[in-house]
Amino acid sequence: MTEQQHQGEDRAEREPVLLAAFEGWNDAGSAASQALAHLHEVWGAEEVDELDPEEYHDFQVNRPTVAVGDSGRREITWPTTHIAVATAPQSGRTVVLVHGIEPSMRWRRYCAELLDIAATLGVRSVITVGALLADAPHTRPIPVSASAEDPEVQALVGAEPSTYEGPTGIVGVLQHEASERGLRAMSLWAAVPHYVAHPPSPKATLALLARIEELLGEPVPLGELPDDAAAWQHGVDELAAEDTEIAEYVHQLEEAKDTADLPEASGEAIAREFERFLRRRDKGTGA
Repeated sequence: MTEQQHQGEDRAEREPVLLAAFEGWNDAGSAASQALAHLHEVWGAEEVDELDPEEYHDFQVNRPTVAVGDSGRREITWPTTHIAVATAPQSGRTVVLVHGIEPSMRWRRYCAELLDIAATLGVRSVITVGALLADAPHTRPIPVSASAEDPEVQALVGAEPSTYEGPTGIVGVLQHEASERGLRAMSLWAAVPHYVAHPPSPKATLALLARIEELLGEPVPLGELPDDAAAWQHGVDELAAEDTEIAEYVHQLEEAKDTADLPEASGEAIAREFERFLRRRDKGTGA
């Protein structure tokens, strides 16, 4: 790595970063939104702003909910987008968390408003987080892909250029609009097994948090999430054992996955995982 790349990486590690996830089309198994909810909780994020839902939501598509509030009175909760700010405990870095439901309309205005708020908070890097349904076996590590449009970002974090062509969601649009503003922008996507798509999907959430931890260089306390992921996998194992067709299908996916992953068992990949283990141990935040 050149001196200029080192300086760019150091600068990027100090600047505020925005993480965004949206419920709906971009959020298979609720894996992405649960990842941000987890960060919000463990890092004690405080809400600083929200977007007016009247501008962006069709309430017949995403209906408000009514419930009895803490005051004892019935309250209506509207589908909106919340912006919260946390301070990463180890590095002291500001992390902006954006969580909402994918809007029904005015996506360009929606992205512009979010990025304007991000600018006031000093954000220079944007990471959108999503989850998609895929032909992935639940018995193997959940794949998480990272993509970016900017070659500099690709080189900085090891992201790949996106080759996808077709309909996109608000995650793709926000990433593109952030890039157009000159921000460092990338997307993370977890591949959720399509035959167990019903939320929650704690194993996929755990995989996304591991990648976020690696990108930010900030250990994330995981609490009960590893146990939840193990219980989820055990439950799916039991369901598959009761149906020979599903068991055979899972076996086929396992064989395809294992064959595809053989070239990836490189020294570099092993070294990366070992470095991550050492960082966790040294900072005293074991999983």
